Amino acid sequence: MWCNLGNDSKPDTSNSLFQELVQRLLTIVPANRDVDWQQHHAGGWTRGRWVSQLVGYGETSSITLSDLLHIESQKQALQQNTEQFLAGLPANNALLWGARGSGKSSLVQALLADYANQGLRLVEVGKDVLSDLPTVIGQLRDQPFRFIVFCDDLSFEDDDPSYKSLKSVLEGTVLARASNVLIYATSNRRHLLTEKASDNSDSKLVDGELHHGEAVEEKISLSDRFGLWLSFYPVRQQEYLDMVQHAVDRLVARVGAEKRSDPVFQPDHYRLEALRWALARGARNGRSAEHFARHWVGKNFLS
Repeated sequence: MWCNLGNDSKPDTSNSLFQELVQRLLTIVPANRDVDWQQHHAGGWTRGRWVSQLVGYGETSSITLSDLLHIESQKQALQQNTEQFLAGLPANNALLWGARGSGKSSLVQALLADYANQGLRLVEVGKDVLSDLPTVIGQLRDQPFRFIVFCDDLSFEDDDPSYKSLKSVLEGTVLARASNVLIYATSNRRHLLTEKASDNSDSKLVDGELHHGEAVEEKISLSDRFGLWLSFYPVRQQEYLDMVQHAVDRLVARVGAEKRSDPVFQPDHYRLEALRWALARGARNGRSAEHFARHWVGKNFLS
């Protein structure tokens, strides 16, 4: 005879099913592991489907500050700002802007070679995850290191809301709570946002003073949040050739120093080839010098 004993007599499976579901999810979702900044000098913020986290880089750029030629004033200014920061003194967020391939990103990355042993660390945050900046800074502020949050190659269109996240952080509400974090950004644009002729339609002169329209003020205001501006310009032909020679010498020393005296690695031998290389790419800068050096050294060692 069947009798109803009530809900208490029925086996409660809801809790066990929930625990089983949690266990299955834990096997799918990767563990969020803290970066050991003692071992990793650089890292980046990654946004995943389930987990967003800081990831340490196993290797960093081999470029040093001494490898960067003909940007001495920019190098000196950024080094001084970084040394103030490392000493716990007031320092500025920095915007490096100007010609493509002129050494902006390399200069920021090269700081690690000189200052990692003083506690400097570098964290890359891409444009597509700028909205996570407060979270990134929150995870760094209690670390016993000094962090440069590096935002590379920034530019924004009018309908791109991500710049507002950067602007909000630069206003100080987040950075003020993290004295061990600065933001260094690079861009080909001085004002980061697209500039149009129509933006100036509302500008006017009042008693001889220029008053920008709201569109211009909005675009200027983001760049104004950076206390240090460093400008980069195209280089002259001889400066480009100096960069090529330095890059060739550096790569030959790394691959096979015994061949350093070979005629093929002397400037007179590859000068015309280097100029043709730059002409074909429409760019005479540090990037094209580095690319030519890799091509020339690799080709001649292979042969």
